[in-house]
Formats: sequence, C-alpha cells, structure tokens
Amino acid sequence: YSDPYDAVGQFDYVMANPPFNVDKVNSESAQSAGRLPFGLPSVNAKKEFGNANYLWISYFYSYLNEKGRAGFVMASSATDSSGKDRDIRQKLVETGHVDVMVSVGNNFFYTKSLPCSLWFFDKGKSEELQDKVLFLDARNYYTVVDRTLNEWSEWQLKNLNAIVWLYRGETEKYTSLLEEYIRYFRTCKEYIIGREARRVFADIRGIGDFAEMRDTLVSEIEDEKRDCKEKLEAASKKDRKSIQTVSDQYVSMLQSDLQVLDEAIWLTEKFGNGEYRDIPGLCRVASREEIAEKNYSLTPGAYVGVAAVEDDGVDFAERMTEIHQELLKLQAESNELMQTISKNLEEMGI
Repeated sequence: YSDPYDAVGQFDYVMANPPFNVDKVNSESAQSAGRLPFGLPSVNAKKEFGNANYLWISYFYSYLNEKGRAGFVMASSATDSSGKDRDIRQKLVETGHVDVMVSVGNNFFYTKSLPCSLWFFDKGKSEELQDKVLFLDARNYYTVVDRTLNEWSEWQLKNLNAIVWLYRGETEKYTSLLEEYIRYFRTCKEYIIGREARRVFADIRGIGDFAEMRDTLVSEIEDEKRDCKEKLEAASKKDRKSIQTVSDQYVSMLQSDLQVLDEAIWLTEKFGNGEYRDIPGLCRVASREEIAEKNYSLTPGAYVGVAAVEDDGVDFAERMTEIHQELLKLQAESNELMQTISKNLEEMGI
C-alpha cells in the first residue's frame, strides 16, 4: 500500500518473485499509493482486488527508469486472464517494452508443484525489436532432480540464454557459448581412458564433431562397464568393492560429460553456428499485431505451437489391427482358462 522509497522511475533493474494470487487487497489504499500506470485491476463490491497479480506487474513496470529492465516470476494464469487484467496487458504490449515471456513447467518450486511464467520487460529495447516479443515454452525442457523437483542445469540455463541472445542479435555471445562447450570437451581427454575416445575429444574442431563425440562417449561407457565386469569376475573378494567404486566414479564422470554433450547437440541442432529461427514447440517471435489478434494473450504456448512428432515408421491402422487381434486371442485364452478353473473347482466340490 505504500512506496516509502519513492521508487517510481528509479531503477535500472527489477527482479522479483512475488506471492501469487493475493486476494482481499484494498483497492483505495493501493490506488492512493500510485504506481499504477495502466489503471486499476478489477475491483469487487467490497472495493477489493480479488487478485493482486496485476498490481505486482504494474508496480514492477512503474519502478523502471527510461532504460530499465525487469524480470519476475508470475502465476501462469496471469498471461491470459480476462477483464481489467486483459486491458492492462494490452497497454503493456502497446508500450513495446514486453521483451520475453517464458513458460515454466511443474515442480520448479520446493513446496509447490504448480507451473509458472517468467516475464521480462525492457524499456531500452532496440528499435528493431519494439514491435516484437520472444515467446519461449520451456515446460518440456528441464532436468529431473527427484520425484517432486525439476530444475534447469547450468548448461540448460546457458542454452535458454542463448536463444534470447540470438533473438536480440547478440550473436557474439552465442559464439562464445559454443567456444565454451568446445573448451569443456577438450578438457575431458585428460581423464578419458580409452585411446579412441581420447583422440576424438582432443581433435574436436567445431559443432560438426558433436555427433561423433557422442557415439564415442557412449561406447566408452559401455566398454568401461564390460571391463569392470570382467575385472570383478577375476578379482578376489576383498578387491571387488574398490574395483567397482573406481569404475562407478569413472562412469559417473563420463555420463556427466554425456549430459553436457546432449545440451550442446540440443542447441546446435536448432540454431547451428548462430542464427535465430522459430522452433515449433519451443520458441517464436511474434509481432504486436499478432498478439492483438490473440486478444493480447502472453501465453507462450499460444504462439510456439507444438513440436513436430517424428515418424517412427509404424503404420498406425495396421498396428491397431494387430493389437486388436492379439487382444481377442488373449481374451479367448482367458475364457478357456476360467472354464478349466471352474470345472476343476466343481470336481473338487467347491
């Protein structure tokens, strides 16, 4: 309800994770405090805001100076809520300062399983980006920590950043990331045991080598597991634990490298040496006109669509016929078995 620091128009950067969907907020007190450049959200009969999400959004925008940037977490529902929220969202889009919108999947919070969205404003956007917004749907891009928690790994965060860099035309940052990947892989040769794998990682020249490196790394993991099994079979009982421990540690290191390599392949298969393009199911740049056509929704999924499904070569109709025939056969066998059981039970007098 108050602005003790007279913060309007003062900040270069705003970063926040406000509480979602706060209700029973007194509208008159909030209005008196100002910081609402796009007007009030919906007010109920009790002169309260039933949901304060767009108070936060308005506050964060109002705090930015003429070149200020904001990034904050928000409830997923705020990207396409209706009523006064929609009107505020329209005014936001028309400023040209909405920069990037990101959808985040479930289980990214420690105590809640709900999804969320990330909003980014930039009052200093280049002229060529004033009419554009980058939409990123990252709901299917994450690392599983455990049953109730997901996260973005260090390299996944770098990749998401890289998409934004390309959208902004900052190709030198993308190139630097590719060089960082290559430096990482070159250091792997220092502890790789297999001669062929060591050679492949030492000779890396660019992204065209990533596929061969992956095949080699998978082979190295399989070779190590096979060698360990042979050593265990030949070793004395007292030596087996240490042999297994050393092998497990080595395999763990290789698998960690394989995860990084998969992220490098994920990025470069989509954007090569550094040219932004829309990727169905992942990212798309939309104009303000397109956003207006979608009733000013800022939900990434409304723009990026869905990823193309790879053809696995299976004829669906033919396979369904086979499954149906298999099911009829199993049902017949089940009926025959039930009849046999019933007959046996009758003979036993049960």
